[in-house]
Amino acid sequence: MAALVYFRKIAEDADAVVYLFGEDASEMTRQLVMDKGNHRSRSGDGNVDYAFLKASRKISSMRDRASEWPERGMSAS
Repeated sequence: MAALVYFRKIAEDADAVVYLFGEDASEMTRQLVMDKGNHRSRSGDGNVDYAFLKASRKISSMRDRASEWPERGMSAS
């Protein structure tokens, strides 16, 4: 079974980056917050499911490669 997750940065400050994410690029309704200090993520709705983990891992991977928080992206598997 294929899995897709899309994400888009909506806010950033000195401590955190906030993303919207979801399985449909036109309906990203969930929030993911990345802590800049320790690169840990938390779910805005408290639901730590496969889509959340997939988005979090992809954002972290892109951040590690580019040394900056990505504006948007997607992960497919």
